[in-house]
Amino acid sequence: MTRRNSRAVFARLDARVTPFLFVAPFFVLFAVFGLFPLLYTGWISLHHWQLINGDGGFVGLGNYEKLFTDPDFYNALGNTASIFLLSTIPQLLAALGIAALLDRPLRARTMWRAAVLLPNVVSVVAVALVFAQLFGRDFGVVNWVLGFFGVSPIDWQAHVWSSHLAIAVMVIWRWTGYDALLYLAAMQSVPDDLYEAAELDGASRWRRFWSVTVPGIRPTIVFTVIVSTIGGLQLFAEPQLFDASGTAGTGGNDRQFQTLTMYLYEKGFGHFDAGYAATIAWVVFALCVLCSLVNLGLIRRFAGRG
Repeated sequence: MTRRNSRAVFARLDARVTPFLFVAPFFVLFAVFGLFPLLYTGWISLHHWQLINGDGGFVGLGNYEKLFTDPDFYNALGNTASIFLLSTIPQLLAALGIAALLDRPLRARTMWRAAVLLPNVVSVVAVALVFAQLFGRDFGVVNWVLGFFGVSPIDWQAHVWSSHLAIAVMVIWRWTGYDALLYLAAMQSVPDDLYEAAELDGASRWRRFWSVTVPGIRPTIVFTVIVSTIGGLQLFAEPQLFDASGTAGTGGNDRQFQTLTMYLYEKGFGHFDAGYAATIAWVVFALCVLCSLVNLGLIRRFAGRG
């Protein structure tokens, strides 16, 4: 092989192989820290596996059959869905409104934009502890304010509706500003020509927002809906720290606000049943994928009609 031919061969190899070498670290890290733990968790879910004693034998789908007849699992699933709906829908709508306000000419715009992100950078532990005090039964600020309207003190942790509402408020407060900045960045990429054309057609500001702005930021809305769905199904820190009865993951004395991940924590680190906890983890993973696909399909159908 001549020197010219060898250079041509090496040039072709370089053009084909080098791009894969650049992206290889991501796939290696994903395989080690993402794919392998996922598959290993699936393998553990097929065993009667104790954290202390290890593998107790292959049970096949026995853990899944037990899970789908477990009333505590359905209770946790219902609590998760309830808190998710109470927090995510107002959160995204409020974020959209805040982003629309921040997109207008304002004094000290940088300060306002930084301020809305402040709740997200505060430690979730600090947020949960502060809100647990705000929603305290005897000395909470919320009950103190409601007292001016003649409302009797509410034991926020003792009831399903009150505990779900309190936890949803925590989630809304923490994540609304983050979503608002995402929407704001997307709004600033919408061409001004579209607004000018709509204004010439006589469209009001409200009409321009729903007919120009919202369709223009639809990909960002899809992203926030999917991420919020995954985060809602994996909700753990807020309800866990809201629980005054301890850190066992039971979600109150009657499991009134126990989420799926709290139930996973209870089984895995309270009862040391790693096989059953792995089963819950895989079901949560399947629910995240299913809900994300459903959300994506609904939003695409809505976009096609628009």
